[in-house]
Amino acid sequence: MTAQVTAPSSGTDKGAQPLVELKEAGKRYGNIIALKDVSLKVGAGEVMCVLGDNGAGKSTLIKIIAGLHQNTSGQYLVQGEEVHFSSPREALAAGIATVYQDLAVAPLMPVWRNFFLGSEVTKGWGPFSKMDVAFMRRTAKKELLDMGIDLRDVDQPIGTLSGGERQCVAIARAVYFGAKVLILDEPTAALGVKQSGVVLRYIIQARERGLGVIFITHNPHHAYPVGDRFLLLKRGQSIGYHEKEDITLEELTSMMAGGAELEQLVHELRDVGTETGVIREIRDEIHEDSQADVGRIPVTGAIDITGLPEDLEQDGKRRRKR
Repeated sequence: MTAQVTAPSSGTDKGAQPLVELKEAGKRYGNIIALKDVSLKVGAGEVMCVLGDNGAGKSTLIKIIAGLHQNTSGQYLVQGEEVHFSSPREALAAGIATVYQDLAVAPLMPVWRNFFLGSEVTKGWGPFSKMDVAFMRRTAKKELLDMGIDLRDVDQPIGTLSGGERQCVAIARAVYFGAKVLILDEPTAALGVKQSGVVLRYIIQARERGLGVIFITHNPHHAYPVGDRFLLLKRGQSIGYHEKEDITLEELTSMMAGGAELEQLVHELRDVGTETGVIREIRDEIHEDSQADVGRIPVTGAIDITGLPEDLEQDGKRRRKR
């Protein structure tokens, strides 16, 4: 498939104004271009998936939307108005919450304490004020239940929960504190298959509750079932922006795995007379293995040392003994 890189049109498919929109946004650190001419949009009840390998620019994109850094070119709009956040707290006040990969939780604290961490509810006045523990316990229990997490006891340390459940506590916390747009930084990266499925289910629930979700991931098999749009990044630039109906999972996986680059490599090696059977085998495995993220690429193989000069043959035998 040949990627057609087009900027997203203004407005959502439903005719509503996007909650968050980037128009040809870029970020420079001195002479280093970290992000260049990237456009995306997410509306209420939509999931925008941002895919890319390591070093593609996903982290820079997150920091711009979350208010940690400002874009040096292009426009950043929230509900149609251009903004220049100076801190993540300003972005949070505008309804943009970020759930980072490390979650920022205190493992030994109870679930309810982590739910209200930094925003504890108090009762009383002045020196006589104290935390309203009963309210926070009750609220944490209710909000988690609304997200489909039925915990036996919100007093249990959050570190005793599974990775997927901790992710969902962070999502429920962001929703409770008024998030309209939820940025998820690779929430399934360190999870197994079952727990990844749990997180994907909660992403769908967040979408059904009317939130706009920006789902950052490097796994197209996680992005495709829940996404409405897909932005693919490579070395800080967009290599594709697609609506779900315009791209298949196989095409998305091929673009992520570098299928076009491998095809070009085959032709280049053929032109110089190099055997391309191994390259074709790698390429075929990427296309055929639907369960792998980037295909099963062999990195070692047997070497036939017969017929080599005697000194090279002896050196090869010594290496094999090691």
